[in-house]
Amino acid sequence: LTFVPLERLFGAHRSQPLLRRYWTNDLVYVFANGLIIRLGLLVLVALFLVGSRQLLPAGLLAAVAAQPFWAQLIEVFLLADLGFYALHRLFHSVPALWRIHQIHHSIQEMDWLAAARVHPVDQILTKGASLLPCFALGFSEWGIGAFAIVYHWHSILLHSNLRLGFGPLNRLIASPNFHRWHHCRDREAWDRNFAGQLSLWDFIFGTAYLPKGRQAERFGIGEVLPESYPAQL
Repeated sequence: LTFVPLERLFGAHRSQPLLRRYWTNDLVYVFANGLIIRLGLLVLVALFLVGSRQLLPAGLLAAVAAQPFWAQLIEVFLLADLGFYALHRLFHSVPALWRIHQIHHSIQEMDWLAAARVHPVDQILTKGASLLPCFALGFSEWGIGAFAIVYHWHSILLHSNLRLGFGPLNRLIASPNFHRWHHCRDREAWDRNFAGQLSLWDFIFGTAYLPKGRQAERFGIGEVLPESYPAQL
């Protein structure tokens, strides 16, 4: 209801059909991945908190919890997205992890639904890297919840077929124009633009790629992968 009309009006690739190739398979990801990812994260968080809370100083946990909500919210977004950035780079550099992550990069036509094509193990580990440090340090559950909601919607926005940049804010917040280069098949765009929400990490660590006056046009990995959800898993 939100993204389909926007993509029809402001599409980056307006000739792309609404019912593109493999859209039914990506719809399966929407419904099948949710329960798997939630269960995996629940186990991961529970195991992590049992060990981490005994290792961290009580004074540190008290100091974090005593901060005003607005300060915690800023810190959660910075820390969680830094965790996402770091693990995302690992998924591109470690062959065993890339075999999982390449499912997501097999997308050849970007749109809002393409954001769902992610192997559940990929999502569990990436979300774990984002959220576990925040849980361990005792940040407000409301702040962590706000990050999770914004992350979900921002992820759909980043993969949407929208010609949208944020101008000067591109150096701070990732946009669809910025993230499409991450999925681009052009050699100069490989292993760039890893940030999930805050593109500032890419600019700080030298992995940003956003050429002026150009748009990413070709997507995918140039390799044929299985076409069904069970086979891709």
